[in-house]
Amino acid sequence: MSETTPGPDGRPRCAWCMATPDYLRYHDTEWGFPVADDTRLFEKLCLEGFQSGLSWRTILAKRENFRSVFKGFEIEAVARFGPADVARLLADPGIVRHRGKIEAAINNAKRARELVAEAGSLAAFIWRFAPPAPAGLRHIATSPESIALSKALKARGWAFVGPTTIYAFMQAMGLVNDHAEGCAIRPEAERARKAFPRP
Repeated sequence: MSETTPGPDGRPRCAWCMATPDYLRYHDTEWGFPVADDTRLFEKLCLEGFQSGLSWRTILAKRENFRSVFKGFEIEAVARFGPADVARLLADPGIVRHRGKIEAAINNAKRARELVAEAGSLAAFIWRFAPPAPAGLRHIATSPESIALSKALKARGWAFVGPTTIYAFMQAMGLVNDHAEGCAIRPEAERARKAFPRP
């Protein structure tokens, strides 16, 4: 089976992104492009946790709702959430209503605040774990780097940050370039990664 499929414009794309127009937009403009913004990194860590056991399509369709009810995933704001916020979120049909995942997001905001104090920024800490060389889509669910980052976050009290979740996060946030060989977006992502000043 080919790893690429022609897109609506005739250019080849990673085959997975052809499932829905939302995937295509996400693939072409976000997935694999490097991110240094702490809010976006924190959001993605939270959303990957919410995805656990579900499809990214489900989460992507609800992403704007998540952003609204989680105060734009601003770390300080989410860290201040309390029991009333948990109850509010559990009653909201616009998100994934899973108590463990909601409480993990709030806990992780508090841990992120601590990590910012430790490392200067969430980005500075996370990008320490980026592998040195670009990758191609390897059909793997974890990597030595995702295992190491997962362990480092868990040691600091984070939840829902297993190695598979963290590898998907690393793919999405451009710590690795897992666009398929031949995907038209792969060189664009790689150019962005080469120009990216690591935090």
